[in-house]
Amino acid sequence: MLQQPSTKYRAFPPIGLKDRTWPDAVLSRAPTWLSTDLRDGNQALVEPMDAARKLRMFELLVKTGFKEIEVGFPASSQIEFDFVRKLIDEGRVPPDVTIQVMTPARDELIERTIESLRGARRAIVHVYNAVAPVWREVVFGMSVPQVMELVDARVRQVRQLTDAQPGAEWVLQYSPETFSLAELDVSLQACETAIAAWGPGRPIILNLPTTVECATPNVFADQIEWMARRFAGRPEVVISVHPHNDRGTGTASAELALMAGAHRVEGCLFGNGERTGNLDVVNVALNLYTQGVAPGLDFSDIDAVRAEVEHCNQLPVHPRHPYAGDLVYTSFSGSHQDAIKKAFAARREGDVWQMPYLPIDPKDLGRSYEAIIRVNSQSGKGGMAYLLESEYGLALPRRLQIEFSQVVQRVMDTEGKELTAADLWRIFQREYRMETGHGLRRHVVQAHDGGIVSLRGDLSWNGQVHAIEGRGNGPIDAFSRALGQAAGHAIRVVDYQQHAIGSGADARAVAYVELRVDGSQALFGVGIDADTTAASFRAIASGVHRAEALGWAAPGGTAQSRSVTDAVAA
Repeated sequence: MLQQPSTKYRAFPPIGLKDRTWPDAVLSRAPTWLSTDLRDGNQALVEPMDAARKLRMFELLVKTGFKEIEVGFPASSQIEFDFVRKLIDEGRVPPDVTIQVMTPARDELIERTIESLRGARRAIVHVYNAVAPVWREVVFGMSVPQVMELVDARVRQVRQLTDAQPGAEWVLQYSPETFSLAELDVSLQACETAIAAWGPGRPIILNLPTTVECATPNVFADQIEWMARRFAGRPEVVISVHPHNDRGTGTASAELALMAGAHRVEGCLFGNGERTGNLDVVNVALNLYTQGVAPGLDFSDIDAVRAEVEHCNQLPVHPRHPYAGDLVYTSFSGSHQDAIKKAFAARREGDVWQMPYLPIDPKDLGRSYEAIIRVNSQSGKGGMAYLLESEYGLALPRRLQIEFSQVVQRVMDTEGKELTAADLWRIFQREYRMETGHGLRRHVVQAHDGGIVSLRGDLSWNGQVHAIEGRGNGPIDAFSRALGQAAGHAIRVVDYQQHAIGSGADARAVAYVELRVDGSQALFGVGIDADTTAASFRAIASGVHRAEALGWAAPGGTAQSRSVTDAVAA
């Protein structure tokens, strides 16, 4: 049992920013994105990427549209150093992409880091040191003045080393690590110290991380607005955020931080990173997209991006992961399926996207509509009908949906597994006797005066072939009478619907006939044929054959009174 939390934990104190403006802000443009998959993400892997996988990840990030990519921690190992050199020496960095490297505020590591960048066209040198009390006092045993002396000395060192390589464009990124847990005035002092040491007017990124999430996202937004106000009107300063996900609110922290004045966001594809991970850049980018904001990153083939990331990280993306998981566009619930089916039927090309349970059009991300609705024991008629329509072109009448859903539910109750569209189609064909030999082998229809139609043909029924003849007020009536006489049934058509499947030379007609056989409860028959009249004949034969198979009718007109559910159960 958990102990009383008040004896061990304390709520993070509010910032007290009474005139905050971020709650009313509306995001109208994308931030600058920085991918740290190759650094922060890579260091969190059980088996860090080898050179081949790192290069593959880098190429994916470039293809996706990242213009700033943190490519490693070159002072940490020879592998990291060599990878940075490979990118530069082999000319693999596109002209519009800036690489970033990271180093702690230690003199020998800074020197090694700058060495790795020799010959780069443009680079961001990311220097960090912890500023929060527990790190200052417990981990490093430093006072606030000592922390500021460290920042000043190490940033000056970066400036001296980069000035010695005048052929490149250099940007400093300074991170007061543990910003989210530090006093704001200490973080501000550290940032101002870094700016002064780097030199006035030189481009600098102030990266403010939730190194460890410690409060609700609104508190982080207050922290960012407080800081952003201090640097307003200073175009050389870029406010960046680097959220982590310890509380599960990394996405919210990033979005509120952008509302609070941040210009730039650091994160990883699908949120890889230490502990619970870094910010999921895909999530934030596509959240913007669904609000009508172009994110500047291309996820139009989300499955291909996911496959590459899974290969490089050797980690799976969860099937419920926002936007990218296998199941995130799938509805099993019957009520959800019914709402989606109706909304798709009402939607017209060019309409604003307003779809129940689907905040984004899966096709925008390279997904098909095939997996939107899947049928299991929780599903209803809407899901089953949607799959048959989307995959096989059958627009089932509502009462037929109800009838067939009971058949499907019986199968589900017996087998207890998900049914695919192909499974449903097999059940549908079997239930509506669409592949049996029952029906006309040949027929001749002739019109007479007064709207009367006569029909003659050969009927295959219960293993025998019968010559049949009938007259009625149309082909359907004539065939019903002829079949009824040959099979010994009284057949009454209650309703009839028909539509085309496909178009052109491959078009076929599907007919749905609701009928009563020997006075039994109404049931459906279904027929498909290239000829519209033949399709209706097949549908009538289907219904009568079903009535006999269900025990509702027998030759000679003996009707049984049972419900569809009872008949299926039998």
